Amino acid sequence: MKKLIYNKFDKGRIADLPRVLFEGRVVVILSPGETEKAVNYLLAQPILGIDTETKPSFKKGHVNQVSLLQVATHDTCFLFRLNLTGMTPAIIRLLEDTQVPKIGLSLHDDITVLQRKQSFTPGLFIDLQKHVGEIGVEDLSLQKLYANFFGQKISKNQRLTNWESDVLNEKQKRYAATDAWACIMLYEELMRLEDTRDFQLVVVPEASAQPPQTQSDIYV
Repeated sequence: MKKLIYNKFDKGRIADLPRVLFEGRVVVILSPGETEKAVNYLLAQPILGIDTETKPSFKKGHVNQVSLLQVATHDTCFLFRLNLTGMTPAIIRLLEDTQVPKIGLSLHDDITVLQRKQSFTPGLFIDLQKHVGEIGVEDLSLQKLYANFFGQKISKNQRLTNWESDVLNEKQKRYAATDAWACIMLYEELMRLEDTRDFQLVVVPEASAQPPQTQSDIYV
């Protein structure tokens, strides 16, 4: 049976999909001294997912500095609270590493906000947005891509919360971890589909998008 992949996924159908949430270990890094051990652990892994969060600004013309760097493995996610740790030598070493692939989405934006805190030369980063088109997928958002590839919903309810709160709540931590971890899942599935060609691309007319509503519907 081949997996159905849509060139475009109707955002209006995402609400009906089952929710996916990172269920692994979440480690919050609060001080500069903690970053060294965390980075050593991460750079010993075969692949990483990466994302950032910034405290929203509701004042015209004002943009806050990036607050959080989340870096995930398959089962663990480190949340570097950059507003507390700063850009330590260990974090720079992670970002400049050229050996471990770091998978993200719209990485130009993430790298730009990180470089505003401190200059660095980006290492081995792989942007999903530059690769999904290889199998005919036109969507670029994490939520649409995950719904398309896995028939599950990534909730974005926490996106505009305060990422500089004294303590991140559990919903914030799981949201941040899910976004980074999901990048690994998408990349590995994309590589599998490219290798096996075990999928059927469905080109959906703009006015009649009918993507699957449940995970069981994405195979034929």
